Amino acid sequence: MPENWERLVEALADDDGAVTAARLADRLGVSDRTVRSYVAQANRTGEVVVESGPDGYRLDRSAWARVLHARSATAAAGSPDGRRASLIRDLVDAPDGLDVHEVAETAHVSESTVEADLGRVRARLRGTGLSLARDGSRVQLVGPETAMRRLLGSLVREESRRGIRDLSSLRAGFPSMEPFRTALVSGLRDAGYAPNEYALDDVLLHVAIALDRVGRDRVLGPTGGAATSATGTVPTGAAPGDAGGAPSTARSDLAVLLDRRVRAEFDVRLPPAELEHLARLVGTRVATSRIGPARDEVVREIVARISRDWLVELGDDRFIERLALHVENLAARAAEQSYSRNPLTASIKSAYPMIYDLAVYLASELARLEGITVNDDEIAYLAMHLGAQLERTRSRGDVVRVAVDVPEYHDARQLLVDRLRGALGDEADLVDGDPSEADLVVAVLAPASPMPAVVTVAPFPTADDIDRVRAEVARLRRGRRRARLASTLSHTIGPELFVRGVGGRDREAVIRLLGDRLIDAGVIDEAYVEGALERERMSSTAFTDLLAVPHAMAMTATRSAIAIAIDERAIEWGDANVHVVALIAFAEDGRAEFQAVFDQFVEAFSEPENVRRLVRGANDYTGLLAELSGLMST
Repeated sequence: MPENWERLVEALADDDGAVTAARLADRLGVSDRTVRSYVAQANRTGEVVVESGPDGYRLDRSAWARVLHARSATAAAGSPDGRRASLIRDLVDAPDGLDVHEVAETAHVSESTVEADLGRVRARLRGTGLSLARDGSRVQLVGPETAMRRLLGSLVREESRRGIRDLSSLRAGFPSMEPFRTALVSGLRDAGYAPNEYALDDVLLHVAIALDRVGRDRVLGPTGGAATSATGTVPTGAAPGDAGGAPSTARSDLAVLLDRRVRAEFDVRLPPAELEHLARLVGTRVATSRIGPARDEVVREIVARISRDWLVELGDDRFIERLALHVENLAARAAEQSYSRNPLTASIKSAYPMIYDLAVYLASELARLEGITVNDDEIAYLAMHLGAQLERTRSRGDVVRVAVDVPEYHDARQLLVDRLRGALGDEADLVDGDPSEADLVVAVLAPASPMPAVVTVAPFPTADDIDRVRAEVARLRRGRRRARLASTLSHTIGPELFVRGVGGRDREAVIRLLGDRLIDAGVIDEAYVEGALERERMSSTAFTDLLAVPHAMAMTATRSAIAIAIDERAIEWGDANVHVVALIAFAEDGRAEFQAVFDQFVEAFSEPENVRRLVRGANDYTGLLAELSGLMST
């Protein structure tokens, strides 16, 4: 297990920006003072790993990488987790196995410690296709080469979990992957592919592992499974793809591209089976040009249903074509259980909960109609497709009317108007007429009489001026959304739908508790509760660190209502520990309302301080309404 202060580093690695002490304290379950203590400990490593500033704390990734590199030589001997990781790597690299006595002597630990480590390793191997074979003091890792590579990949990802992608744990002095990455992306584009650069990091890891294993004379067999000797596997003049079956033309093209790039960057020629395996991985992470008509029809059917049921506009042929291409590759990845990892999953889930939920529905329909099973990372990629399309067609209902008050002098007013129009885009309408009828006034002179929303800027506005105007527009838009949410909440949460304290119940029991309240109120039936549980099993509805919003995908409630449970003690909710749970039920005639309430509710409670305030103040129903009203008006 990592040191306590390393948990702080892991939390900071999840954010690119600064994180406040309060938010870190909530995430780690400690006090602000303890956070400061962890920062001090992190910075006693010989590097200033955590930087402090007015906005909070930020991880210096370069400094942290140097700390990890300095540790690497002694990690195995210094910590049980490091020692076990080293033992697994040694087992993978030793086709004839290891001698327990020699392992203990090399690691400077007792044989009983090694035996205990082997017990942990054996437990870890469950479900991987690998096992430990024992013959006296000798222990050997047994299983297909592909499974061993998956195990190596998981080890590297664990070491990279704190935001540092360092492949040197596989091979000391391994060359940088960045030139290869750049060349590969360029080559894919030149060949007419559209690479998914978020997922290409996984390809780099597979390439690094392949180079490492081939260098150790451990290569994939013709079917991509059992290992064979690398010696003599590449006949002189043979082209990639000459062995291991007859690949498709697209896959052969990719194998040729990979072969050329690997030889250019690493001066290594991989065997045909290795190249075809890597080509298969790349081929499911780029947009191919072939879609079966049946798949296209299924995607159209699902998109039409989403558009109808959620009142969103998605029926664009180009969008459906792009989505069908993605689903085609997704099906191939799912068939091989080789999912793409998405570094944006957590941020998409918390920032765009409604779009993520549409993606969950899309994934559930793909599973029902096509048997395609996906994980959270793949759902996030679906959400990126849906979100991009919705952004193109989004409603302008929150557009802010902005009046520009500039004394006439040559073209000074027009220059300011043009600058604002370019900066604000379609979030604001720049209007002529009486400034008092606008939502916001941008003026170069302070108004003679007080006005509710005025931003004073220079005649030739600076970047700071533009940022202040943007911030005010965002505040007004947010205020409108929250006002609508406050109105909705006041008539959807009744006193019988509020629960203070859940008595240590688990996730499913809390959903059933709130479901029973809604059933007793005549809002939903048992089928809706089961639907909410099914939705929860697909992907956790803990959209922020402290808030969960369970719900069913079907809108079968007799009326829109929300049941809320609040507990000072954390409720374990998948990987999160939440304090507020809101079971949302919507009626068929509340579909338009669903999107606004869902996103705004999560937005309002995305700040830990808002959740803390609600937990402290909502001791009864009156307190709940008072706190919600206060939070919605800020």
